[in-house]
Amino acid sequence: MLYLCGFHEIFFVIKLNDGGCFLEKILTFLVLRFKNMIFDTHAHYDDEQFDIDREELLAAMKDGGIGNIVDVGASMASSERALELAHKYDFIYAAVGVHPSEVEEMDDSSIERLRELSKDEKCVAIGEIGLDYHWPDPSPELQKIWFKRQIQLARETGLPIIIHSRDAAQDTLEIMKSEHVEDIGGVVHCFSYSAEVAAECVKMGFYIGIGGVLTFKNARKMVEVAEKTPIEKIILETDCPYLAPEPYRGKRNNSLYLPNVVRKMAEVKNMSEEDVIRITEENARKMYGISR
Repeated sequence: MLYLCGFHEIFFVIKLNDGGCFLEKILTFLVLRFKNMIFDTHAHYDDEQFDIDREELLAAMKDGGIGNIVDVGASMASSERALELAHKYDFIYAAVGVHPSEVEEMDDSSIERLRELSKDEKCVAIGEIGLDYHWPDPSPELQKIWFKRQIQLARETGLPIIIHSRDAAQDTLEIMKSEHVEDIGGVVHCFSYSAEVAAECVKMGFYIGIGGVLTFKNARKMVEVAEKTPIEKIILETDCPYLAPEPYRGKRNNSLYLPNVVRKMAEVKNMSEEDVIRITEENARKMYGISR
């Protein structure tokens, strides 16, 4: 006997004479389909630090409460690897772009290659791109050139941007405004500036990416950013293998540590962990254009 049942606009058939196996599979599918899970919006699982156990680690994500991951390119080579990883795992997506510290490798052919990669159905953003003045090289002038070129690429492809900005708040804001990134959208990832700078980014429609730093004992500035930024404009990230949260600080980071960030965010925002997961997941899906 067959019955047609509806669930959240999804219709399915339950076969009653199969010992319940079919029903069990359907219910398992629906639980995973509609359960809110943590969305890691910025990771680097293509990094060589994961070569020893990448498959085992990624296989544990669903059971660890991690629903989706975006693996983010930081160079031409890592952008290619990010897409390879995204095609291997259905819950992983990719972003392609060149980190400011790597822009010396770029030329016009790099932009064209990124354009081709961006057409892939698993590519959801251009990034990570931006400015990093922590080290003297590459020069700020060169970084600005390729930041703008990659913003233009995002505008042409219709994809959001993932901005990396370190020790370069003023120049980053100036370029964001002059390039009218409010028309493009995206995130300032691994945010490290003041709540006032965060507010400027939010005014331009950008999300604020927050990860393990929020849990650090000396993270008063980051706590203030989390307090003052609307939860509707916050997304969660690891930036793994870097910046593991407490109590794992100093170790190799991975997405399974994100519940520690959720716990701290819930404390700071005076809301439930479930609401933090639900809202930040919705934010991530909206930004990246990923449906359930």
